[in-house]
Amino acid sequence: MYNSGIYSYINVLNKAADASWERNELISNNIANQDTPGYKRQDIDFESQLSQALKNQKYTSIDAKVKNVELSRLKGRIYTDYGDFSYRVDGNNVDPEQEQVELASNQLKYQGLIQAMTKEFANIKSVLK
Repeated sequence: MYNSGIYSYINVLNKAADASWERNELISNNIANQDTPGYKRQDIDFESQLSQALKNQKYTSIDAKVKNVELSRLKGRIYTDYGDFSYRVDGNNVDPEQEQVELASNQLKYQGLIQAMTKEFANIKSVLK
């Protein structure tokens, strides 16, 4: 990660892309275990962590909020979804169709984050010329 303020958005986008990548892995694991008795689906919560990091700084611009985000504390939290709930007899709570939808949605989000980082680097390059 870069420490200069010029890379603030890129650093936050990078953290979001990392969490999105990890979500892809978790969803793929959920799909792979859709027939495993007792398996409980897992997911990652990054969005609320980012929201909380940005809300902690009241009355400042979004640029200032992003610049002041503590990157070391901005991490996704992996959790087991409905740990005690299952709608199947074998205790597995993975819905394969829902997981496929989540996977497609997350892949679009990841692509958007990569495109946003690419644009930010292009903006920096343009300013340096």
